[in-house]
Amino acid sequence: MLPPTAVFRLPWEVNSIKEGESVRTFGRSGFRLVCYQPDESKATLTAQHASIEHRVFVQTQFVEPFNPIIGAQYLVLGETEMYEGVGVMVRARVLNCVDGVNTALLQKAIAEQRSFFAERESKQGEVAQPQDVT
Repeated sequence: MLPPTAVFRLPWEVNSIKEGESVRTFGRSGFRLVCYQPDESKATLTAQHASIEHRVFVQTQFVEPFNPIIGAQYLVLGETEMYEGVGVMVRARVLNCVDGVNTALLQKAIAEQRSFFAERESKQGEVAQPQDVT
């Protein structure tokens, strides 16, 4: 059975996701690999937003062997899990280096996608509610 569809979340949104949800994340201003611990199958990625550094911890067991490039930008797809002392960790199914990708354009596409889904949901809500014919 395939896992549910993952929604794109920005790194500063990852900590608000419930455990077990699928997530895709990347950072516009550089979601960079800063640490990889092969003996523990863990990676740490950081992104800067509104002068705050946001960390996303990633379990890399399912994507190993993994050739880490410290300082490179990454995109992560996986499920969230809660870890004591760490908080939310993403168990990666995909961990891709995206150096050279226009992440500003990708973020714009994600904003458009979110807008489309919100509009579609509101239209479905209008159709689901019966109209008063009196």
